[in-house]
Amino acid sequence: MSLSNKTKFQEIIQGCRQRNRNSQNALYRLFYPYGMSICMRYVDNESEAVSIVNDGFLKFFKNIKKYDLEKPFKPWFRKILVNTAINQIKKQKKFKMEVQMQETNNISTQEDALSIISYKELMAMVQSLSLAYRTVFNMYVIDGFKHREIAEKLGITVSTSKSNLTRARAKLQDLVTQKIN
Repeated sequence: MSLSNKTKFQEIIQGCRQRNRNSQNALYRLFYPYGMSICMRYVDNESEAVSIVNDGFLKFFKNIKKYDLEKPFKPWFRKILVNTAINQIKKQKKFKMEVQMQETNNISTQEDALSIISYKELMAMVQSLSLAYRTVFNMYVIDGFKHREIAEKLGITVSTSKSNLTRARAKLQDLVTQKIN
């Protein structure tokens, strides 16, 4: 971020701390696309993602005094969004624990598999996973949570988290293999 952009961003944050609607609107416009990209990984449709993004912004505006201007904004905001998405999933009681462990076949794929599949196709594959698998996959692979943290946040066991990740990976491998062939 350039110095002038950093200064503008700090002005926006200061305005948000003073509950200035124009500043809040400016921040919302700046980070709405980023928020949607995070939330779409966790839910089934765009309207749910919009709801989570809006809830995330509300949480941010309520807790804005806790944000340290010396630290990067995106990771802090992403954490709010991920936690909001997880809470939404738990609230709606959509999360279904899938406990049984099944052995997965190690499917070898061509080295250039990812070059054949576009980002949109890959995201569609992730979206096609069950809510349980998709949530654990996103938290572990994309957001960097440990299985213990996932288990605590979702109210499941560590072994269920590991099982869901293994199944999600196996399902994605199957989908990628089908796409390649």
